[in-house]
Amino acid sequence: MLQISLAEPGRFVASAAPEPTATSGNALVRIRRIGVCGTDLHAFAGRQPFFSYPRVLGHELGVEVLALPPGVHSLKVGDRCAVEPYLNCGVCNSCKRGKPNCCERLQVLGVHIDGGMSERFSVPVERLFPSAKLSYDQLALVETLGIGQHAVERAAVQQGQEILIVGAGPIGLAVVQFALAAGCDVTVLEPNANRRDFVERFGAKATADVGEKLFDIVIDATGNAAAMEKSFERVNFCGKLVLVGLVQNRISFDDPQFHRRELTVLASRNSAHAFPTIMADIEAGRIDTTPWITHRLSLAEVPTEFPGLPKQAGLVKAMIDVE
Repeated sequence: MLQISLAEPGRFVASAAPEPTATSGNALVRIRRIGVCGTDLHAFAGRQPFFSYPRVLGHELGVEVLALPPGVHSLKVGDRCAVEPYLNCGVCNSCKRGKPNCCERLQVLGVHIDGGMSERFSVPVERLFPSAKLSYDQLALVETLGIGQHAVERAAVQQGQEILIVGAGPIGLAVVQFALAAGCDVTVLEPNANRRDFVERFGAKATADVGEKLFDIVIDATGNAAAMEKSFERVNFCGKLVLVGLVQNRISFDDPQFHRRELTVLASRNSAHAFPTIMADIEAGRIDTTPWITHRLSLAEVPTEFPGLPKQAGLVKAMIDVE
């Protein structure tokens, strides 16, 4: 079985891995699609927190069920599924409070433990969410959309609020879709002209410079320390800043300004309990994933083609096809 692992920053290795099986509590799935996430790009560049090498990447997955352990009736062989990649302990303080995304022992597939960048994979049954309507491409995008949904949820947005979303990468685009769905007045700050054009197709305003304008809510999806620090300055009095992207280092802000405006600063990590709702939204046409995928590569091409992805013109979302 072909498996691709990130041996160290900047170097993928293709190898023949042992065949996984369906075991107690785990289903055997065939990987059909793997979305390339900012996390994967940061890991390749050696800039991803909570990460160690070597690691098999792949946490945005669209899969086909091949085999199930005895007694499972919620799934059947042949089901197309999205994979929720968050493995929580269920017993820590966060889990007991209904926040499995913040589990103190959280293991994310493809980040803390090996993920699905392979032909077949063994997945906990309860992390599989089937759909008879969604394509493998759409299923692989559910996790990304969940990040955006959770960020908007953390902000507790209200209809008509002016929201600034900083960064129009895949996570920023996911935030855009849910902020628009909530009836917000959405502006996206993005230096890349192609991405600004792309954002406007969704109905948001896009700009390379907001000047001195302040916003009720700012959601930063850049994962860039300088941008995150600047986002503090763009929040209106009594407003909120939600940091979705993260960096390895510290960030700082002007404390007098922070206190004067009585800002609320929130972190947004992963997503929680979102997959069924998001999948229903896509099935009903409330969320359109059609424009997202701009680049494709095969699993076998990852070692040679992945390094050039960040430089590809017009890149929004790359999808790895596994057939």
